Amino acid sequence: MEGNPERTDAIYSIGAVARMLGVPAQTLRAWEERYQQIVPARSEGGQRLYSRDQVDQLSFIRNQIAQGLQPADAHRLLAQHHNEAASNPAEQHPDAQASVEAATTVLLAERDPYAAEFAEYFLRTEGYVVRIVLEPAAAADILRDEPPSVLVVDLLIAGGAGLALCRAARDNGSVPVLAVSAVDQRDQAFAAGAEAFLLKPLDPLQFVSTIRDLIGTSAFLRQRN
Repeated sequence: MEGNPERTDAIYSIGAVARMLGVPAQTLRAWEERYQQIVPARSEGGQRLYSRDQVDQLSFIRNQIAQGLQPADAHRLLAQHHNEAASNPAEQHPDAQASVEAATTVLLAERDPYAAEFAEYFLRTEGYVVRIVLEPAAAADILRDEPPSVLVVDLLIAGGAGLALCRAARDNGSVPVLAVSAVDQRDQAFAAGAEAFLLKPLDPLQFVSTIRDLIGTSAFLRQRN
C-alpha cells in the first residue's frame, strides 16, 4: 500500500482522528510518544497530520484494547500483523465499498463552478446529496439553518473567505470540514477548525474516501470482528 497516495497522504488532523475513532487526542499523543509505532507527519506549523493507513492502524489498536488487551500488547500485535502482511502481500484486503444513506448531505462551498460540478459528479455517484454554493454568505446560512453532514470548502472562495467558513462550522460543533485549496494552507485550515486538507487539483478517489471517512461511513473505520 505504500504506493497508494489515497492511503499514505497525511491529511487528517489529530482532532479529526480523535473524533472518528472515539479516542481522546491526548491518548493518541501518549501512544505516539510511548510506543513510537504510529508517528504522524508534522506540518510546517508543527501540527500532527495522519494518513488513512495510520488511522486504520489506530483503529486496530483501539479495537484490540476494547477487547481487553493492554496498549503495549495491542501495539505488539499490530507490529506482528505488519510483518505478516509484508511477507504475504497478496493477503492484504482491499477496502470494502461503504454504503451511503441518501440523507447524507455534502455542502460544497466552491469558488470555481466547474470544480464544483466535477466534485459533485463523484459525490453523487456515491449516493450523496450535494448542495453547491459559490458565495460564503450562502454557505454560512446553510450551516446555521440546515447543517450538512460535512462541509467541503475552497479556502480561496471570495478572495479567501474559506477560513471564516471553517470557523463557522467549528462553532456549529457538529459539522466536519474538509478544506481544499490550490495553495498549501493546511496549517491555517487546521487552526480555523478544518479536520482534513487536500491540495488541488483533487484526486477523485482520495476526495471521495476522505469525505466518507469524515462522515464516518468508511469501511476501514468500522470495528472488525
